[in-house]
Amino acid sequence: MNDWLHTLANWLEAGQPAVLVTVVRTDGSTPREAGATMLVGRASTADTIGGGHLEWLASTTARELLVEGGPPRLMRFALGASLGQCCGGVVWLALERIDVRDAAIWRTRAEAVAGGDTLQRRLVSGDEGSLWSVADRDPGKGDPAHFWSDGGHWQFEQQVATTRFPVVLFGAGHVGEAIVRSLAPLGAQITWVDTRDDIFPETIPEGVFTVATDIPATEVYDAPPGCYFLVLTHDHSLDFSLCEAILTRRDFAFFGLIGSATKRASFEHRLIARGLEPPRLLDMTCPIGIPGIDSKQPAVIAASVTAQLLQVREARQAVARAVRPVAITPFLLSGARP
Repeated sequence: MNDWLHTLANWLEAGQPAVLVTVVRTDGSTPREAGATMLVGRASTADTIGGGHLEWLASTTARELLVEGGPPRLMRFALGASLGQCCGGVVWLALERIDVRDAAIWRTRAEAVAGGDTLQRRLVSGDEGSLWSVADRDPGKGDPAHFWSDGGHWQFEQQVATTRFPVVLFGAGHVGEAIVRSLAPLGAQITWVDTRDDIFPETIPEGVFTVATDIPATEVYDAPPGCYFLVLTHDHSLDFSLCEAILTRRDFAFFGLIGSATKRASFEHRLIARGLEPPRLLDMTCPIGIPGIDSKQPAVIAASVTAQLLQVREARQAVARAVRPVAITPFLLSGARP
């Protein structure tokens, strides 16, 4: 979600330098993935690279870099007994000092990423700092982090972007509100739709756009490809019309309908009677939520549905990574390994 970008800009504008600690490579089992980032200031930290003794050592070294200055540092940690961690993998970290004189630049970068652009980074051993650039491109076209080394020289490239997680949720009742409040902190870009003007709560989470409309199906047609649809309205007739509208599309990531198996069977019969091809019914998830969680409490339903959407999202990202072409680098051609 890259919240560290705005935090960094805020720190620099307040006159507080920071060290950017980035996981540049992982081997085996590790607490965070390549590209994970933490900020270290004189007296505080933001975000995490995995916690524990690894994070304590990284923070200690980062504060030394704050005092002493100097070029970026590369550190390697084996997450074994000697480090007080039992993951068993290996983590490489890059530590880079960011000065307050660059506050305006980082504010511009943070706003660019929030607006949909991609921040690209290139850091090479021996350089005084990273080269950063802003590009108008889809971050899905490349891996977020690459690290190469021939044992002496190394290079790290990173793409920082807002992860696309568009959700269109129909229904602002108790369950709908609980799901919105569960998804919002996870970086979902939520369009929250209802036919009632006065149903939305006074306080709306950041990243949530509310729509009160008499024609909610319009939001189905306007949603971006790869959208996650959730239908949880107070009206079964409206639920059905939204199901029809959603199933005219073939480019959504997920479509969930609240209700029982009986409701699903009723809707399936009506949809087929209206000409829907039976295989398309597999694209409708009803009931929603992780199997085995049967509580009807809104907060429990929200937790279950949120986990379900995250499972789908992780699976789609894994498939996307698997089908990308592998970049062959001079370092890898040499057969060397860091």
